[in-house]
Amino acid sequence: MTHVIDFQSDPNAYRHWRVDYDGPVANLFMDVDEDGGLFEGYKLKLNSYDLSVDIELADIVQRMRFEHPEVKVVVMQSGKAGVFCAGANIRMLGGAEHSHKVNFCKFTNETRNTFEAAEADSGQKYIAAVKGACAGGGYELALACNHIMLTDDANSSVALPEVPLLAVLPGTGGLTRVTDKRKVRRDRADIFCSIEEGVKGQRAVDWRLVDESIKNNVFDETVKARAEEFAATSPKADVATGIKLTPLERSFGDDGSIKYSLVEVEIDRAGRKATVTLSGPDAPAPADMDAFIAQGAQAYMLRLARELDDAILHLRNNEKELGVIVFRTQGDPDLFAVHEALLMDNSENWLANEVLQYWKRLLKRIDVTSRSLVAMVEHGSCYTGILAELLFAVDRSYMMEDEFDDDDRAMATITLTAANFGPMPMGNDITRLQTRFLGEPEAEGAAKAQIGKALEAKEADALGLVTMILDDIDWDDEVRIFLEERANYSPDAMTGMEANLRFAGPETMETRIFGRLTAWQNWIFIRPNAVGSDGALQRYGTGVRGKYNMERV
Repeated sequence: MTHVIDFQSDPNAYRHWRVDYDGPVANLFMDVDEDGGLFEGYKLKLNSYDLSVDIELADIVQRMRFEHPEVKVVVMQSGKAGVFCAGANIRMLGGAEHSHKVNFCKFTNETRNTFEAAEADSGQKYIAAVKGACAGGGYELALACNHIMLTDDANSSVALPEVPLLAVLPGTGGLTRVTDKRKVRRDRADIFCSIEEGVKGQRAVDWRLVDESIKNNVFDETVKARAEEFAATSPKADVATGIKLTPLERSFGDDGSIKYSLVEVEIDRAGRKATVTLSGPDAPAPADMDAFIAQGAQAYMLRLARELDDAILHLRNNEKELGVIVFRTQGDPDLFAVHEALLMDNSENWLANEVLQYWKRLLKRIDVTSRSLVAMVEHGSCYTGILAELLFAVDRSYMMEDEFDDDDRAMATITLTAANFGPMPMGNDITRLQTRFLGEPEAEGAAKAQIGKALEAKEADALGLVTMILDDIDWDDEVRIFLEERANYSPDAMTGMEANLRFAGPETMETRIFGRLTAWQNWIFIRPNAVGSDGALQRYGTGVRGKYNMERV
């Protein structure tokens, strides 16, 4: 699995999903093309999925929010008779590289989280209308919806059969959502996750695995009525039209570098690092939200987010031996502040809200990226507000102190705004500054008192906003030594260390999914009980169960 995975899609390219829009209700059909897999060697039968299916779903969910803000309810359902979704494709999992399996689970988790949060963030409620078998990752699609409706018949059930069938875990949050979101009783959850056949009808309701069980002969009309009911009572404001998410402007160099309109990715294979440079605004801020909406996908704050998101996904999945991502910014910090303020001051506007929510999701994606992350606050940088969040997301940050010889750029500064104190929480539901200053909460208050001030190196260091400040004499050597050292540590140890250190503070369903569940699945994916030649993933479908090493570890 070495070819480049592209995370960009559009409705004309979909092979696995279709959407019918009917005013405030959108009907989303999963109708997987079994010959449309990302790689060769398997067929996506029974609405099973691989990364190609989730790339399309992520695109749909994103477009639903930006292109179709009139939608208040999304009904997720199957386009195939007799099956809702059979989950992740087993042949794909059995043949995939370990790194692909882990990255696949991470991206599908992020996609589930995005439509799960759509009701709270955007007023779009997702209903899962389940007919037929709904197993494994199929049930995880339903679990991430806000409301689950199950047909009460002999063939429809919900199931998480991964443990007994495949010797792996429900990898996109199934275990966690059953206990933390659905609040299924622990002993019942134990039964549910240990049986292959799943749970049907009223028992599924009684165990809180679904919200409703409806007779087959009235299922479709009940789903339609429920969607209309939810839409009628939705607090979401009526918005007539959205904006078009036009294709990104990007080009790839022979060395793997990428150039977007506002983001540049430089590849250093010998140094095992990628440098991501974000450019400040290339034009004045729009005068008001009408002007911002008129710019559509070309509006600076949205364009920058889309380009950075694509770059991060590309590096994660196509450049797995680059162990370090270095963030840089260059631009006018004051001009960035004006662009950001337009959104923050108009957050009740539907598009301003969507762009801010997108930045929140993007920063969370960076938080859980399994690379060493470092930020360089150089002269000429524009780490202001939302961009300053990068400094608190990374593992270390270095800032230039005082003037540098032959460098006539503006002095390096950091400017905090209201965006750093609430709107962009991490997965632990507190801000990055609150997480940073968990042991000294008064430091967050001191930083908040400096909102709007361009802080130079000594002030930023005194406030605890950067790891280290370095002058002209020490900058090159200190940065070089750190990057060389970091790139030569064991990537396994780095992944484990960074994932543990980044998420101090409260544990939430989200941190449990990306921390505990992901770590265990990562380990299980390399164990012979799952992936060995006699393991369950390899023997699935042969009629012979996996041969297990029975030692408890």
